[in-house]
Amino acid sequence: MSLTSEQARAVSARVREHAAELGARVTVAIVDAGGHVLVVDRMDGAPPLSARIAPAKAAGVALFHRDGGELMSMQRAWPGLFAQLDQVSGIPIIAGAGSRLIRRGDAVVGAIAVSGGVPEQDDACAEAGLASLRSAVPA
Repeated sequence: MSLTSEQARAVSARVREHAAELGARVTVAIVDAGGHVLVVDRMDGAPPLSARIAPAKAAGVALFHRDGGELMSMQRAWPGLFAQLDQVSGIPIIAGAGSRLIRRGDAVVGAIAVSGGVPEQDDACAEAGLASLRSAVPA
């Protein structure tokens, strides 16, 4: 089963709620398994660049099938590879905090990324979004 745009919008709404509780202003991006954007939602007051960073973080997670922390480790190990990924993938890819895979069972169905807060806020917001999806739809 794939991730629907309705589900992506509901996850985005939960991320916005959680960010507001934390006092953060963020952008959330949700992509499908191929890294194609389903939702980009920038809160009022979120840093302008966050609207570009969040989709690039989500795409990287989806295409590599690895969460943001693991991608950051790979980027440190192979900086030359990551410097060339935009050319190979055709889309920007950024490794960063606040980016997670969305799974249904063992299958990757997409990714979520949050940008605009400090790394801990981005992580917490992404986790809140994932938790809302897990509670709404069985794996």
